[in-house]
Amino acid sequence: MDTRKDFDRLNPKARNQPALHIIPREQHTISRKNISKAALRVLYRLNEAGYNAYLVGGAVRDLLLGGHPKDFDVATNATPDEVKKLFRNCRLIGRRFRLAHVVYGNEIIEVATFRGTSDEQREGDRHIVDGRIVRDNVWGTIEEDALRRDFRVNAMYYDVSDFSVRDYVGGMEDLQDRVLRLIGDPATRYREDPVRMLRAARLAAKLDFHIDPEASAPFAELGPLLSSVAAARLFDESLKMFLTGHGLKSFHMLEECGLLKFLFPATARALKRGDRALRSLIEQGLENTDARISEGKSVTPAFLFAVLLWGEVRDLAHTWSTLGKDATDAWSRAAAHVVAEQCQRVAIPRRFTITMEEIWSLQPRFEQIQRKKVFRLLAHPRFRAAFDFLLLRSAESPAISELWQWWRHAQQLPHDTLAAALPLHHPGGDLDTTRERERERAPRKRKRRRKPTAGKSGAS
Repeated sequence: MDTRKDFDRLNPKARNQPALHIIPREQHTISRKNISKAALRVLYRLNEAGYNAYLVGGAVRDLLLGGHPKDFDVATNATPDEVKKLFRNCRLIGRRFRLAHVVYGNEIIEVATFRGTSDEQREGDRHIVDGRIVRDNVWGTIEEDALRRDFRVNAMYYDVSDFSVRDYVGGMEDLQDRVLRLIGDPATRYREDPVRMLRAARLAAKLDFHIDPEASAPFAELGPLLSSVAAARLFDESLKMFLTGHGLKSFHMLEECGLLKFLFPATARALKRGDRALRSLIEQGLENTDARISEGKSVTPAFLFAVLLWGEVRDLAHTWSTLGKDATDAWSRAAAHVVAEQCQRVAIPRRFTITMEEIWSLQPRFEQIQRKKVFRLLAHPRFRAAFDFLLLRSAESPAISELWQWWRHAQQLPHDTLAAALPLHHPGGDLDTTRERERERAPRKRKRRRKPTAGKSGAS
């Protein structure tokens, strides 16, 4: 029996017990030149002070996969107070998990003390409610810390003292197999922290891994536990899922895992109605966002959430309009209703929901092709975002596609030319008539009035 995989197969009960496997420098690809200088300073300083300190978690995983981590976390046997004494640029944060943040300019190195697996005869504070860990500040050994981590690929430690990787639970083999396996019983781990279900979907999308069947089996039963997670935390998780360059894959993974309905119930309901144009809009919006991120361009959560929730807003607005509601009021009420429901699950900040509602409310105004309303819409501060949204909607129908083409052309025209081509009152949306007028009518040249010459009078 040469591999951890064979041992796991023959000894399933011992699968998640710590058994140290040291991978020396010549057998892995991690190089210090790819590690943040700030993280190295923290590691060396802790080691010099007599503490054990390791690079840990996603940074080690991504470095082994040849990636470039954005964040570097450190695990140590030093307590948060001891870390603070070593670093003047340190602040202690957290109540649920007490951590030390060592700050170097714009970079923050998160330093966590090894967590213990039991609070018997240990100093510290652990509080569990209905199987969910609400506070965990019991310190332990590195072996216990490895068992407390979520996925085996996240439980490897890089030792800067000899440049080796310490693997306690078979994370290296999971990397090679491109699989996500939980440490411990999946149902128990999800009850401890339901967000681990979302993390499984997000990491599988990001790394192009598959989720171990044992890890995905409890999703259907335990997915409702996500409703007990703080909405502000789910907002952060949503940003990690959709605004880090793999949003489209994350969306598909959420659907595949049956988790979308617990995070974005309105989106799941709208898609369940079988609207292919809506699915196209969402997928294209996510694909465009991923492309902008890969090109280093800015993105806003407001536009993304407007895309995800559009189907429910549109359908509600149309329903209320057919019941006799004023169109403007119907759109306003639909937007407020969907946003209120979504914010119970994901706490979208007000600065984003305002923008979302403006993007939605401007959509019916694109159909109002008359002079004052066209120029008023062109001057609106959210016009560009709403126009980009209209482009995504162009797959809904030929009429909307033509509408987008008209507005794209209108933006390229001089003010006077566009004004001359537009009717004072909208005749009913006949874009062909408007274009015909635009071609036939050119701006009139104004004749200058002659000034009276000296010695002549205007009176006879």
